[in-house]
Amino acid sequence: MTRRKLTSEEIELWRKVTKQAERLHPEIPQTIHPTTLPKPKPTKTPKARIEAFELGQTAQSKPTRNNLKPSITEGLRANPVQMDTKAFARMKRGKLKPEGKLDLHGMRMSAAHPTLVRFILTAQAQGKRLVLVITGKGKDRDEPGPIPTPRGVLRNQVPHWLSIPPLTQAVMQVTPAHISHGGDGAYYVYLRRVR
Repeated sequence: MTRRKLTSEEIELWRKVTKQAERLHPEIPQTIHPTTLPKPKPTKTPKARIEAFELGQTAQSKPTRNNLKPSITEGLRANPVQMDTKAFARMKRGKLKPEGKLDLHGMRMSAAHPTLVRFILTAQAQGKRLVLVITGKGKDRDEPGPIPTPRGVLRNQVPHWLSIPPLTQAVMQVTPAHISHGGDGAYYVYLRRVR
């Protein structure tokens, strides 16, 4: 791909514009830009090495890594702990009792999102620290296809909704609930104190 060079008319027009324009920061020294930019240097891509394979030979089993997105639960467990570590450990073991509970079972996304926002902001205003949001585990899909669809729409959406405004300022930590509080079908939401 070759770059188009500026015509003499375009260069002349640019010079007129720069003479008439006022500088935003006159205290900063003006630098002169070259009229042509240097050509980018091509980067070499390493060639993939394919080993010879003959008919009847058994493949050498190497552990293959996939680049599939981790599940929501794995992603939340990998997040760094933002709250007190002792309280977090007690919460994960189901020893902390949630001060409020919201059940989103059977709701559509259009109704669940505003309900969640209202619940979290109200709970924070009331000074609650730990609440439980129950999403359910979701139904298995009837139509298996080439593109995997995540099981449980609300189960996948709720952590995302908790990480974007207006809830991001209220939520300190989100983690899957202990089996006694719903397991993978529920989330503990640890709230920030109102300042």
